[in-house]
Amino acid sequence: MKILFSILSLIILCFNSAAQNVVKRSLKPSDVYLLKDVDDAHISPDGKWVAYTVSSVDTAKDKRNSDIWMVSWDGEQTVQLTNSEESETAPRWSPDGKYISFVSDRVAEKIAQIWLMDTRGGEAKKITSFKGDLDEYVWSPDGKKIAISIKDQDFTDTSKSKTRLPFVMDRYQFKQDIKGYVENRFTHLYIFDINTKKTDTLTKGDFDEASPAWSPDGKQLAFVSNRTADRDRNENTDICVMDATAGAAIKQLTTWVGSDQNPQWSPDGKMIAYSSSSSNQPFTMYGQGTISIIPSTGGAARSLAGSLDRPVSNIRWTKNGQQLNFLVEDDRKQYVAKLNIANNALETLAGGERSFFTIEGSPNSEALVTCMSEPQLPTEIYAVENNKVRRLTHVQDSFVNAIQFATVEGFTSTSKDGTKISNILYRPSTVAANQKLPLILFIHGGPVGQDNYEFDLTRQMLAAGGYAVAGVNYRGSNGRGVNFTKAIYADWGNKEVMDILGATNYLVEKGIADEKNMGIGGWSYGGILTNYTIATDTRFKAAASGAGSSLQLTMYGIDQYITQYETELGAPWKNPKKWLALSYPFFKADKIKTPTMFMASEKDFNVPSAGAEQMYQALRSLNIPTQLIIYPGQFHGISKPSYQADRYERYLKWFGQYLK
Repeated sequence: MKILFSILSLIILCFNSAAQNVVKRSLKPSDVYLLKDVDDAHISPDGKWVAYTVSSVDTAKDKRNSDIWMVSWDGEQTVQLTNSEESETAPRWSPDGKYISFVSDRVAEKIAQIWLMDTRGGEAKKITSFKGDLDEYVWSPDGKKIAISIKDQDFTDTSKSKTRLPFVMDRYQFKQDIKGYVENRFTHLYIFDINTKKTDTLTKGDFDEASPAWSPDGKQLAFVSNRTADRDRNENTDICVMDATAGAAIKQLTTWVGSDQNPQWSPDGKMIAYSSSSSNQPFTMYGQGTISIIPSTGGAARSLAGSLDRPVSNIRWTKNGQQLNFLVEDDRKQYVAKLNIANNALETLAGGERSFFTIEGSPNSEALVTCMSEPQLPTEIYAVENNKVRRLTHVQDSFVNAIQFATVEGFTSTSKDGTKISNILYRPSTVAANQKLPLILFIHGGPVGQDNYEFDLTRQMLAAGGYAVAGVNYRGSNGRGVNFTKAIYADWGNKEVMDILGATNYLVEKGIADEKNMGIGGWSYGGILTNYTIATDTRFKAAASGAGSSLQLTMYGIDQYITQYETELGAPWKNPKKWLALSYPFFKADKIKTPTMFMASEKDFNVPSAGAEQMYQALRSLNIPTQLIIYPGQFHGISKPSYQADRYERYLKWFGQYLK
């Protein structure tokens, strides 16, 4: 027996030693097919399980497929609930915990419907047959009904010829990415009775309603709507309430001319918490989310945490109704915070150099469930309890255990006007700390966004190619206060470029970057800033500008930003000098010496492909090395896995051609 035990011990020791000595490989573009997305976590009513979605790539169909999973609260048991060829999304527990509902277009449904699955076993059953696109849904507290927001049915496809009728637009805002041309179809609220299958219409008219939320007694709904006379010209959404019965009157609670969003009833039903934009302009992008509460019967709104000066989101009441939990986007971080409503005292529940993306509360405790990511770990599900974070899922283990990721650290640079800029640096972990590397500055979009301490596949992929990769949180980014964000208002391509060049100079001075081998790239506003930067400084040896633009005057009327343009820049016929000044990369195209690859999506209404095509044509005319890549059928974000891999391959090939 002792001999057998010794042999087993030796086998286990050898196995563990071999596992520890596994040689990890570098990240490569085809790893797009291996990385999974984890999202939408919700705690069961009894607090024992968490339902969530896992999205993985179906290589045969070249698309992602989402399934519903659940994990026990102790993290010991994991169960896959769906496994069909179609995606299942938006898992929600019935109030009694016996069922999980989800949304899917399985069984060849043309429009996604709500399905019901018994948690005790059995096949899921389709319970709705809506004719319009379903946006959101939420169970009533008694579990007998579901409140739903549905877009008006599309009657433009004729059944006889299957030819779509012409697009007919008469709205000020007539284009939007993914949705395409915006016609007069609106999203309204409905009540679906689970037992009778009857659907009651709650709202009608030429308005959209969103974010339905039941009152604790199940008698009322709060929701969000812009009910101004010319809603397309502003973002003035308000919190409204109505009885959950057909024909009930609508009462508008908030009056702030900015954006009020995401109503959340207090446990006693007396108050509604919501997120309110700090900006009261028709286009509120340069503001940030703040916390407010208002009596559910109407009255004065009260703003909370006014000294925070950081964007907040995911506001959730605690079970006792005395505090609010929410996410705060701070300098390169996104953390979980709690606010005491009585004294406005703030505390951090979970933070560090990582990013929390969602939080949801438990019906029976003060615990939270969250989706969180770290610089070398893609998103997983975690429990937050007693101010501690505990990992529940291990979806990414096989992916993470096989790959040697870049090291990630923050650094602060100083721009030529003295402004301090917060940045993030990625370096291949296989190179010495004092070794100079070719540099790629990969610039985030937005502009109101930021590079966080989180898993960033693009920058990790570039670093795996042997580059130092820097993300620059230029002025216009969030996480540093509203004035920092507003600093670029009507002044694009000035302070941001100054900040990008300041970060570049820092990395050169510190011996991190090889000054003779530097490139720059980005997507969306990152592509726009790439164009601004190479038109300002000729030292970059290669650039990759994705979904960008330069001749800003020509964007008027062909993208979705009409409200921003007329608010921030004024109409082109009234302020042509401003529009032309902001178009300087195009008018200085003959000053550009950087070989540049331009990329765009065929169906992008956010930054249409014309922006890339114009710059490509200019550089091609000037005989500057250039390429134009158009991804067929894609919107602003590239969603097809093979195109995502292709983009990474092209980045590495293009930069590899010019950076030694």
